[in-house]
Amino acid sequence: MMNRGIRGATTVTRNEEQEILQETLRLLEEIVRRNDLQPEYISNIWITMTQDLDAAFPARAIRQLEGWDLVPLMCSVEIPVKGSLPRCIRFMVQVNTDKSQSEIKHVYLNEAKRLRPDLSGAGADKQN
Repeated sequence: MMNRGIRGATTVTRNEEQEILQETLRLLEEIVRRNDLQPEYISNIWITMTQDLDAAFPARAIRQLEGWDLVPLMCSVEIPVKGSLPRCIRFMVQVNTDKSQSEIKHVYLNEAKRLRPDLSGAGADKQN
């Protein structure tokens, strides 16, 4: 088994607690679904938010999910680069997997699709 990183990002429209928590869960659910993951195989998740988001800790939403209480989570503030995408939540999910690097599915939702159009793909934020 290898340890691989899965990138993900999304945006919110407002600095509002419920929206931050909901988009955090939506991003996690998409990463889990697209990569067929189980919490047991996730070594940790780094979560960053831009400085304009301070209404909630996104890790709180994940910790409330059944089976996710033992997954190490860390929140941090994104580097404030002038002109960067506002109201953005980013993930780096480290997983233990037999998948090759090319089999990993990175997830970009909402306005965050602009960050990596090469990885976003058409219809990337549609829920199937």
